Amino acid sequence: MGKHHNPYAPEFRAQMVELVKAGRSPEELAREFEPTAQTIYNWVAQSDRDSGRRHDGLTTAEREELTRLRRENRQLRLEREILSKAAAWLRGRPERCPRRVRIHESEPGHIAHCDDGAIAANFGQRLLRVAGAQPIETIV
Repeated sequence: MGKHHNPYAPEFRAQMVELVKAGRSPEELAREFEPTAQTIYNWVAQSDRDSGRRHDGLTTAEREELTRLRRENRQLRLEREILSKAAAWLRGRPERCPRRVRIHESEPGHIAHCDDGAIAANFGQRLLRVAGAQPIETIV
């Protein structure tokens, strides 16, 4: 496994790419500067992809978008898992809220009827809190 190195500055990478395009070999630049010849080859290839001269991989903008979308997808999966666990927890506690709980469609979040009004109101507020909504005044 190779040694870890902090990323090189974009200006440094651009200078290396320009030197290669000016006729210097990556091996020669690797001896003179720190990055390996393979690293310099990779920078030149990525520069060609970004400018449209190569089509064998993702451009830098596409890579950044892919990274952002993967991060967002991971976050959404985590939120979905949390919500499903919360819903399962709420379903698994029937003694806290009776089965006869109805919600008015005309007034979202308002609980219309329950054997015990206080427990029903608490249930509605918990459900809204789990869903990320602001609690709405409940009907008792």
